[in-house]
Amino acid sequence: MSLVLDAKKGIITDEMKEVARQEGLDPEYIRRGLAGGHIAIPVSPYRKVRLCGIGEGLRTKVNASIGTSSDIVDIDVEVEKARQAELAGADTLMELSTGGDLVEIRRRVIAGTNLSVGSVPLYQAFIEAAHRYGAIVHMREDDLFRITAEQARAGTNFMAIHTGINYETMKRLKNQGRHGGLVSRGGAFMTAWMLHNQKENPLYSEFDYLCEIMLEHEVTLSMGNGMRAGAVHDATDRAQVQELLINAELADKAHERGIQVIVEGPGHIPIDEIQANVILQKRVTNRKPFYMLGPLVTDIAPGYDDRVAMIGASLSSAYGADFICYVTPAEHLALPTPEEVYEGVISSRIAAHVGDMVKLGRRDDDLEMGHARRDLDWERQFAVALNPEFAREIRDSRRSADSDACTMCGDYCALKIVRKNFSF
Repeated sequence: MSLVLDAKKGIITDEMKEVARQEGLDPEYIRRGLAGGHIAIPVSPYRKVRLCGIGEGLRTKVNASIGTSSDIVDIDVEVEKARQAELAGADTLMELSTGGDLVEIRRRVIAGTNLSVGSVPLYQAFIEAAHRYGAIVHMREDDLFRITAEQARAGTNFMAIHTGINYETMKRLKNQGRHGGLVSRGGAFMTAWMLHNQKENPLYSEFDYLCEIMLEHEVTLSMGNGMRAGAVHDATDRAQVQELLINAELADKAHERGIQVIVEGPGHIPIDEIQANVILQKRVTNRKPFYMLGPLVTDIAPGYDDRVAMIGASLSSAYGADFICYVTPAEHLALPTPEEVYEGVISSRIAAHVGDMVKLGRRDDDLEMGHARRDLDWERQFAVALNPEFAREIRDSRRSADSDACTMCGDYCALKIVRKNFSF
């Protein structure tokens, strides 16, 4: 099974038809996008999922990341986070646990959601090495590839693989330095392993073998962003660009073999550099689906980073990013709760919609809301709202004596006053 190879042969599959239906597009458009590497549809031969198209000309998608830490391990809570992410409207889910029984946690999460689930196999490989051999730097290369295949067979749909970290990338990082250090967990694991063992990253040096695993299990390859900036002052530096160039070349190679590919982008970016990052990423990757992590546009708002990311994500989407990873209010502070997961997804969905209003010109819902508000039609307003239940809850908790108005204006509702004198 390979959607890319089918698409290149001119075959329109059921998956392509379903995504076309969701997006209101011709199935042939989806087929061409898959064949050209501009669209991905994460699937798995081991489980059925709610299909989700990611890429050029499609609605911007939102990913929610969940998972335990070494400090907090509660499988039931992680399953509830997955449920809350799905309830809030996430398009995909990443399970990124680093504490507890990693295999069982992933099994429970995958069983508890209909969404496509992503993972980072490198996490499990390094953490198992720390438990078995005493340190992450003793990770064995065979274990890394074994775990990648095992996670694929467990029904994982897409994987973030840190292929772009190699000796050249590390040179750029060392020569330029960083204000915010290296904040990618995968990047930190792999650079530590390379320095200790004086060996090249096996995900880079054995990329052909990695491709065999991806193709055999029809896993979408998400080219990991291990050199992403963790502070806005490090955005678009040499290490980030070097990793992007390597990932772009490997992404072409993987797609030629029939593998669906997504390329990840950086995390902290000031707003005046977002457009340049999107243009650069799209240009050098031959318009592969762009997965933007955040981005956070300022570093001084812990506790509100979901709102900070909304700004960056809306601009990223408007400029052409296809897929955004949500940020919760707990970012940089603590492991998020299920409630914070829900809030993070809602924030990112708003940002994605704002971007799509520009990128795709999709403004029909906003027009419908404008008409519903003009007409004081509350049921129509709730129906078109991104979160109808929450909107209704707020109105019902503070109802006006006048059923047509709200307590913001009460008797002096501008719309009611104007309607007495004008007809729209």
